[in-house]
Amino acid sequence: MSGIQRLVTSKELNSPYGGTLVNLKVNPERAAEIKTASRDLVSLDLSPRQLADLEMLATGVFSPLQSFMGQSDYEAVCAGMRLADGKLWPIPVTLDVSLKFSESISPGQTIALRDGEGTLMAVLTVAEKWQPDKGAEAQCLYGTRSITHAAANQLLNASGDACLSGKLEVVELPTHHDFAPLRQTPAEVRARLARQGATRVVGYHPRHLMHRAHVEFTKRTTYLKDAVLLIQSSVGRRGLNDADHFSRARALSAVLDHYSSQAAQLNLLELSPRHSGARSAIWHAILHKNFGCTHFIVEHDYDDQGEGATGESLYGKYHGLDSVVWHAQEIGIEVVPFRNLVLEEDQPEKLLSPRGASRRMKGKIRVASHEQNAEVAHWFSYPAVLEEWHKTLRQGFTLFFTGLSGAGKSTLAQVLTARLKEQEARPVTLLDGDIVRKNISSELGFSREHRDINVLRQGYVASLITRHGGIAICAPIAPYANTRAQVRSMVEEDGDFIEIHVATPLDTCESRDRKGLYARARAGLIKQFTGVSDPYETPINPEIVVDTSLQSANEAADKILAYLTTEGYMARVDKVGAGQAKPKRDPATLWTSNSGSVLPLTQSHGDAGPVLGSGKPIHK
Repeated sequence: MSGIQRLVTSKELNSPYGGTLVNLKVNPERAAEIKTASRDLVSLDLSPRQLADLEMLATGVFSPLQSFMGQSDYEAVCAGMRLADGKLWPIPVTLDVSLKFSESISPGQTIALRDGEGTLMAVLTVAEKWQPDKGAEAQCLYGTRSITHAAANQLLNASGDACLSGKLEVVELPTHHDFAPLRQTPAEVRARLARQGATRVVGYHPRHLMHRAHVEFTKRTTYLKDAVLLIQSSVGRRGLNDADHFSRARALSAVLDHYSSQAAQLNLLELSPRHSGARSAIWHAILHKNFGCTHFIVEHDYDDQGEGATGESLYGKYHGLDSVVWHAQEIGIEVVPFRNLVLEEDQPEKLLSPRGASRRMKGKIRVASHEQNAEVAHWFSYPAVLEEWHKTLRQGFTLFFTGLSGAGKSTLAQVLTARLKEQEARPVTLLDGDIVRKNISSELGFSREHRDINVLRQGYVASLITRHGGIAICAPIAPYANTRAQVRSMVEEDGDFIEIHVATPLDTCESRDRKGLYARARAGLIKQFTGVSDPYETPINPEIVVDTSLQSANEAADKILAYLTTEGYMARVDKVGAGQAKPKRDPATLWTSNSGSVLPLTQSHGDAGPVLGSGKPIHK
């Protein structure tokens, strides 16, 4: 058999990537010394993503990395998915800071790394400070520099313009008060598996929840591989849109009831995902090897978020799978492909017929009506999982209007607020630009700096509303693209950001001029007035564009509501399949693979072994 098909024959767990499991936490004596010295050190408060990366470095999840990357490693990883020494590693792990902070630090200086509350986590003895090429990094990792790709926007507009690297000494790991028994380090997971006598471990990193198809596939795989299943879910803050991890953790815990005792284990990773397709797939395979996994399941469309404005796949359906297969032997792990499964809706005798009607299954679904919810509960998943999944449907989002003064933003926002309240149980909050400035930013003037601060404050309030499942509607002018991108990044930490460009022409806006602002600006009485003496940077790729010179406020609201319905943010008013009886499904629904083999939900058939790709590398 080939090296890829049978990599592991040892009676011990798979060795860590690079041969040694890294542990950066210092002993108690050294920790006491560092804490004493830290009183006189310059401090850097870590972002949630940096704090997650620090934990992954400290506990060996990122083995063989021993610190945040220097420039040579960073550039080699971006260009060719390898560290400077040639070892495969697809994702940059850097400590980004502002240029101002970087300029205040000298090589050889030690800085204190603290969490948001000021608790000392680690110290970094700076060996190098450098500036990343964030545009090139976005293109290499995500295939786009568009801010509608949430991860690219996070990189380009929310990360610092300089990086620090050097010797890292970790004093304390972040404290997690939620799901503590499910948060184990690689060393702890390895010890647990060793006590169990496991030497063959199948790693699975579900993108969202696990439903019937996922459970049956993993049960069949572990049976055929004579292995145990390690389910690892990322719960680290990532600055990207995702359902809250509490519901996911509860739903994944409920799934364990459908496996036999000790056949499956769940572990939560404080991993901040990058959503970079094939690179993420390779990365996750390496990380799972560090936990002792001998096999790794790779799904289709791996870690592909697409672009926010279109939702289209960026990387190709099986690029992630093909890339991991290509590098599997080098990593030291066996690949288990998880391709599409198909639900056959015809009678059992038609299951093998190519004419049989079918519905493709995806890991993430959106349901638009209560009738559909009931249908899904019948054939798609388990009641306990669906109960948690339904909670994630209450995810909040922000509608962010931007446009010139007089474009109709406030009127349209008021109409939309009323229309949404008619249909939605979620709280809807209107943050009108004038009202926000009066109540939250009354001390600010109208310089560019102060206008940016005002918009960012509004964005922060919107992010809080979104985080707690509400709908925020913002209607500032927000003339600057970079500021809008920063607001998008804040909101997308916990929900969706929908930018609506009210593209009413300047002459129309000026003809309305109810407040006489344009006339005063033309007369030179108002300085830096957007559209007259200060530029408005037109959004490049907003989710929605409306023009109130061509349509009424109600017509524009209809267009926005249609978008929200089509994209699954709201339930459809009209019922799907209205006037037609819904076909009933047999509870003993069968699944088939794309090849046509039958997979009953209650049994295990077929081979879940690796299917080699084309042999052509996706990234070199």
